Amino acid sequence: MKKLLIYLKEYRKECVLAPLFKLLEASFELIVPLVMAAIIDRGIAAGERAQIYRMGGVLVLLALIGLVCSVTAQYFSARAAVGFSTKLRHALFSHIESLSFQELDQVGTSTLITRMTSDINQVQSGVNMVLRLFLRSPFIVLGAVIMAFTVNVRGALIFVITVPLLSLVVFSVMIYSIPMFKKVQRSLDVVLGHTRENLSGARVIRAFNKEEEETEEFNSSNERLAGLQMAVGRVSNLMNPLTYVIVNAATLAVIWVGGKEVYFGVITQGEVVALVNYMSQILVELVKLANLIILINKAIACGNRIQEIFEVQTSIQSGGGTKGAQALHAPAVAFSHVCMTYKGASEEALSDIDFVAERGQTIGIIGGTGSGKSSLVHLIPRFYDVSSGAVLVDGRDVRDYEPGELRGKIGIVMQKALLFAGTIEENLRWGKPDATEEELWHAIEVAQAADVVKDGLKSRVEQGGRNLSGGQRQRLTIARAIVRDPEILILDDSASALDFATDAKLRAALRQLGKEKTIFIVSQRTSSIQFADKIIVLDDGQTAGIGTHEELLQSCEVYREIYESQFKREDIEKQGGAGHVG
Repeated sequence: MKKLLIYLKEYRKECVLAPLFKLLEASFELIVPLVMAAIIDRGIAAGERAQIYRMGGVLVLLALIGLVCSVTAQYFSARAAVGFSTKLRHALFSHIESLSFQELDQVGTSTLITRMTSDINQVQSGVNMVLRLFLRSPFIVLGAVIMAFTVNVRGALIFVITVPLLSLVVFSVMIYSIPMFKKVQRSLDVVLGHTRENLSGARVIRAFNKEEEETEEFNSSNERLAGLQMAVGRVSNLMNPLTYVIVNAATLAVIWVGGKEVYFGVITQGEVVALVNYMSQILVELVKLANLIILINKAIACGNRIQEIFEVQTSIQSGGGTKGAQALHAPAVAFSHVCMTYKGASEEALSDIDFVAERGQTIGIIGGTGSGKSSLVHLIPRFYDVSSGAVLVDGRDVRDYEPGELRGKIGIVMQKALLFAGTIEENLRWGKPDATEEELWHAIEVAQAADVVKDGLKSRVEQGGRNLSGGQRQRLTIARAIVRDPEILILDDSASALDFATDAKLRAALRQLGKEKTIFIVSQRTSSIQFADKIIVLDDGQTAGIGTHEELLQSCEVYREIYESQFKREDIEKQGGAGHVG
């Protein structure tokens, strides 16, 4: 949590002025009991109305000054707290954006959302209340004790005993509750994870009639959260009754001692009232302090959770090499005995992958589910790093590139077709903000998406593209990648929702993009990659075969099984002829 306070640096002035004005307000508040004593002793007891009016005016003036100081302090504290949370949220979002796929997979989306929203809001509230009350409450408690001594020493000794007892209660509850708040926040992560999973997978849940099971699982995690919140609530709720008991007992003691002192003429009735008022001030401020400490505990727990994300460092470090020129005779992409292991995995996802993709070639990648197809192409833009070996782009190791320079050469279409809320035009310009309308329409034609844009480029796209079909989303994401005119185009199973005819037209259009473009097509369909210049067949993370379609049918059993599973033997020759359109 301490490390997060650097985001308060720009608000040093507010962090000083907010407590300062609160202390001024507190100072005027400490004078109020003495004014009340003067009204009772010099005004009411003596029957002097002028004194009552005069002291009453002083009370009104103190109230107005206190109000101005309080409003000013709240303005500065709110300004500092909101500015702090804004900068913290910007920094956290930037840090999350810098993480590689490996760290994002490890941390989880629901956890990151919780940190960005509820955790930062809790820290903001903590900062706001600390600036307003953290100095004010102890100042009034200490000030009330000192002022009590100026009134009557014997009565003030009760304050000396009461304050340590109250402090013991407050700090005991604080020490016990901090670990419990951490458990509550972890349990909240679980509930949010279930919520996000169920909302995003609502159709699947209903398709399998799993509503009751998912509801029971959610209720179970929600009840665990409620149980933890009840437990920490019981501990926190002990604070107010205990402090009230101690303070009320102390108030009775003050009245008892004060009454005797009045009887013997040592102090006046007004001074007894002043002592009671000071005791009431201590009660109010300690209750505020107790609630503040609870809030601080929550803020610290949330701040530590945010700090945990900052401490997650990306495994993808920026390349140290200088920006170099493209090697004339180097292949577009080369895999040199590449091995790759996901963090925490016991086995390699890819083992000894070795091949070359020349400029202008189309490379097909095929294999069974979990064979490592996506893992392989994700190494090219360096979404993950190799465990051993090297991936070369234009003759340079991808680890020697700055990420922006490397990814500027590459256009990639992910398995999950994701669009953002806005217009079709805004989505297409992601890769090239200054693209002309002609370039946009060219990309749309290549991606076979003209029918999707029949209402124009200004057509609205809802979040995630949920107002479009799966095939429409895929074609628009392909167009988005083509707009940036990349040297290397990667299609990661991005045509799975297209019919065979549209898929064939897409492949034919891709071939016309230019001889210098290297295209990687990951697919489950042999028809989508059979006319590639080179096909990589993967099996359990290893290369089962490399060659053309005809070569692999003769030499690679894995490829032949995939092909024959998709086409009847007697129709293989016929389907092959039809596929030659692409």
